Amino acid sequence: MVSKTKSPKLTKVSRAVSKTVGSYQRDKDMLIQILLDLQSMFGWLSREVLTEVSEQLEVPITQVYQIASYYKAFSLMPRGRHIIKVCLGTACQVRGSPRLLDTISAMLGMKPHETSEDMRFTLETVNCLGCCAMGPVVVVDEKYHTKPSPSDLRKIFESAK
Repeated sequence: MVSKTKSPKLTKVSRAVSKTVGSYQRDKDMLIQILLDLQSMFGWLSREVLTEVSEQLEVPITQVYQIASYYKAFSLMPRGRHIIKVCLGTACQVRGSPRLLDTISAMLGMKPHETSEDMRFTLETVNCLGCCAMGPVVVVDEKYHTKPSPSDLRKIFESAK
């Protein structure tokens, strides 16, 4: 009989998934919350995490992947330590969010939906942040910044270490 040994990384993932799934009594209806908890723990949802969730909940991997890829709250790619979200909703667009996005992209040397090579920043765009009257708005690590100037942005990014 051949024994299957898991790599140390997979073992860590397996233990984390087991603990998280167990905290929800292995309830398949809690799949979204389980994935949210695991993403919070790992910063993103790797193939190993999705496979472990599928196996431990006894849910088809296609269903787990479908949920993880459908909701924008989930990331299937590694993300930076600092998440930057630029609002591109109508009110923010009218007030200059495309220029704000261009400025941020130039400052960080990256395009929207990319992560910096040093894994420091991930740049995202969103359709609305719910503060239309204050636009354009950028959120860095859940802190809202309204109408930031380039010098404001430099300070914000420098303080995000």
